[in-house]
Amino acid sequence: MAPNPFLIAGGVLSAAASILHLAVIAGGPAWYRFFGAGEGIARMAERGSPYPTLMTIGIAGVLAVWSAYAFAGAGLIPRLPLMRTVLVLISTVYLLRGLVLVPAFIFNPGGVLPFVLWSSLIVLVYGIAYGVGTWIAWPGLSSPVAGPAA
Repeated sequence: MAPNPFLIAGGVLSAAASILHLAVIAGGPAWYRFFGAGEGIARMAERGSPYPTLMTIGIAGVLAVWSAYAFAGAGLIPRLPLMRTVLVLISTVYLLRGLVLVPAFIFNPGGVLPFVLWSSLIVLVYGIAYGVGTWIAWPGLSSPVAGPAA
């Protein structure tokens, strides 16, 4: 099977986002604020609440799993369960999160926060990478071993 550059890119992007989430924990309240977690989460981190850390570890874990699915779909690591279903769901989540810009601009023209704008555009790129990559890999995703359809 030829390498799938879109799923490889999606996997790298998800892995980078996972690592960034872990870095936010290390960076503390200022990093939670900078990366848009909200003032409430930053204040909880300042007070030593475990919630921001646990939530952020959870997000990092999900992103790491999503990265693994992209790499498996690209044939770089062994096949994972429910490849087609999971890759479609990941693509959908990223695309829907990215497309949050559309209603944001409709209901709040000119008032879209920079965090919403940039994070949506970035995540839209993730969704496109996963979506196109899944589409390219689709025939090989149904066989027990990732590869070209028989």
